[in-house]
Amino acid sequence: MTSAAAALPSGSSTSPPRAPIAVIGLWHLGCVTAACLAQAGSDVLGIDTDAYVVGELEHGRPPISEPGLSELLAANTARMRFSSDARLLAQARQAWITFDTPVDDDDRADVDVVLDSSAELLAHLPDGALVIVSSQLPVGSVARLQARCAAIRGEHRALRFACVPENLRLGNALECFRAPERIVAGVRCEQDRRELAALLAPFSTDVQWMRVESAEMTKHALNSFLATSVAFINEVASICEAVGADAAEVARGLKSEQRIGPHAYLNPGDAFAGGTLARDITFLRALAERASLPAHVLTGVADSNVAHRQWTRRTLLKLLGSNERMHAGQLVAIWGLTYKPGTDTLRRSSAIELCEWLIDAGCAVRAHDPAVSTLPPALAEQLELCPAPLAAAADADALVVCTPWPAYRDVPAEQLVHALRQPLVIDPAGSLRTGIGAHPCVRYVCVGTPPVAPSFENAHAPRVPVRAESTLG
Repeated sequence: MTSAAAALPSGSSTSPPRAPIAVIGLWHLGCVTAACLAQAGSDVLGIDTDAYVVGELEHGRPPISEPGLSELLAANTARMRFSSDARLLAQARQAWITFDTPVDDDDRADVDVVLDSSAELLAHLPDGALVIVSSQLPVGSVARLQARCAAIRGEHRALRFACVPENLRLGNALECFRAPERIVAGVRCEQDRRELAALLAPFSTDVQWMRVESAEMTKHALNSFLATSVAFINEVASICEAVGADAAEVARGLKSEQRIGPHAYLNPGDAFAGGTLARDITFLRALAERASLPAHVLTGVADSNVAHRQWTRRTLLKLLGSNERMHAGQLVAIWGLTYKPGTDTLRRSSAIELCEWLIDAGCAVRAHDPAVSTLPPALAEQLELCPAPLAAAADADALVVCTPWPAYRDVPAEQLVHALRQPLVIDPAGSLRTGIGAHPCVRYVCVGTPPVAPSFENAHAPRVPVRAESTLG
């Protein structure tokens, strides 16, 4: 990467230097934003108060794993520089706030740390510059940031503010940014709309324009709707287990309904984790409480998800434990530790929580994850991280598929059967159902599957029995 002191490219030796777009906050959202803006032709100034993160980026090493991100950064070094010197923001024409908002174990976001850091850095921005906020913050945060900046800068040095809610998906973030289905954008005036439209044009012209507060609220409503869908289908799946229905077939029937559609978030599986969906549920519940309004649906979704997070533990206790406890000394294999495929993020991972629960119960745990090469020190002392899936499964009493990495579908079922002490596979998302799950010797359990389930593509296809077990009595 070019050094922080180097000038950005001017485009020609005679033209004046172009003012860069500043990207403030260089974790996942910021790195993706900076790289995609540079690829689209903008000169980018990346700012972060963490000098280590900046130093790594100067050598082409992003702080988080995202497919294709390192390559995109390397391909656009001429248009990018990174620094922790906020004074360089005086050169910028626009600033894009991309801090990742910290979330605690109760899904409560530390909003003030983002607002305080942003306001302090934006003090160096030229008067009248446009600030685009994409960090995940509760509705009203843009107005709060604007007020804080005014208090620091003075009313005569005002900035303009817009909101483009983050819409990335870990593991597919570059395509989400470069080719979105649509962009939600909140602005305060026509001038801001024209300026922001020009900035967004390389990525999409399908922009849903609205007021700033509506854009902030749209993000909450979208994630909360997705969370509601996940909680709903998982509750339906639990009932399916009890009555002999197959939740995967029910989900297929729902998606064939025109008013629902094939892309609905209706896939029976694990509880949602990682904090993103839960954060917006928490935002909306807090906003409702502040306005003395009921939030019965949102509260129900949160409670349902918390209850469903125990599905894998209940299943292990039923099939391997007794008296609501696991047997000490049992060996459990875990495939997948990250909270979803396509990332190396372990924060808020339900797989890590399961490993800790098993270890506390006296079980031995071996794990494999294609994106994880080292573990947090405290966990590394108790959990054996294996270089290959079959090595983790060797002589295990059960295999739990926590993160449905596509590579696990390539593991030969026969080799897995011979590796396990007993061929018990617990796969909440049903990701191995048509492969390993269909092996006649495998005792296979997934969310929402009855004891014996027909497996067929449509109503006219022959029924083929699949071995599976309900987790309910």
